[in-house]
Amino acid sequence: MSKRCQGCGALLQQEFADQPGYTPKADSALCQRCFRLVHYDDLKFSMKEGIDADQILHRIAAMDALVLWVVDLFDFEASLLEGMNRHLLGKDIVLVATKRDLLPETLSPHKLGQFLLQRLDQMQIRVRALVVTGRGIEGAQQEVMRAMQLAGGRDIVVMGMANAGKSTLLNSLMSTPQLTSSRYPGTTLDFNPLTIGDFHVIDTPGLMPRNSLLLHLREEDLKTVLPSRPIRPRGFQIVQDQSFAIGGLVRMDFIGVGRASVVFYGSDQLAVHRGQIRNADALWQRHYGELLSPIAQVPSPEHWKSTTFQASEEKQDIVIPGVGWMAVSGQMKRITVFHPHSVDIIQRKAMI
Repeated sequence: MSKRCQGCGALLQQEFADQPGYTPKADSALCQRCFRLVHYDDLKFSMKEGIDADQILHRIAAMDALVLWVVDLFDFEASLLEGMNRHLLGKDIVLVATKRDLLPETLSPHKLGQFLLQRLDQMQIRVRALVVTGRGIEGAQQEVMRAMQLAGGRDIVVMGMANAGKSTLLNSLMSTPQLTSSRYPGTTLDFNPLTIGDFHVIDTPGLMPRNSLLLHLREEDLKTVLPSRPIRPRGFQIVQDQSFAIGGLVRMDFIGVGRASVVFYGSDQLAVHRGQIRNADALWQRHYGELLSPIAQVPSPEHWKSTTFQASEEKQDIVIPGVGWMAVSGQMKRITVFHPHSVDIIQRKAMI
């Protein structure tokens, strides 16, 4: 047996039931893992930490191909891996930004496009075309197909972070969808050649950010943290120092506050608790893992690190990769974030 699973790209095999590509049926088009994901939303085993992003990017860099780079607008910062500009140097790139429907409708296409191009410019990455789509890329198929013409007869390699929507996008371009898509990171397991119209397309495994909280969540907590419907911003007016708990995942302290506004953009299933800084330590000690939940599968908060940002006069976002961001404006001196060591908190110019 030497054919690949049409859903995830893994080589099909009948020997090892706990490894990628296993199928009990010699004539199956899907491995057992994909079959159970498609029909029962049952993750037989997780591969979210089993795929090396550097190896994938190295293989893509060696290909003479148009790069169709799929990014998740909700978790855009996770797409900007350190050193990615080196791997993409000299490449023809089409950026497809998915899940626009999760963001507030008040965000204009012009402002969103300007934000994306400015962030890419800061990363020294140039793109030849930009396509913005909803979760199911409704209405954008023709725009994506036109952008794919830039390949000029070359292969098209599709890359992006896990859960960015690569498989959903490619399925929407096919007359008969065949790729496995799910909310679980690590669904696509190998380079998977496809034919879409006149194009030869290669799907690739989702890249895994080393700094995302998603890597440290239990699979059952993903439905709480990942938004499944349009985000409803949660705003707070503050006139003194305040502490905010984002579930049991992150603590944000706003210090030297005069009058300010903070707005959380994230899943409405994820609780945000606000309180005074002098009570914050006691709150975490008493309620971590209960009121403050979900929690990451990492050492408890007393072993976390802190990151401090100096407040800016212009509106800014404090981004928690995988979880969302806090938009901050007004009078304050600094923002201190307490978070697991493996997660990098990011300060950026406000998206919205």
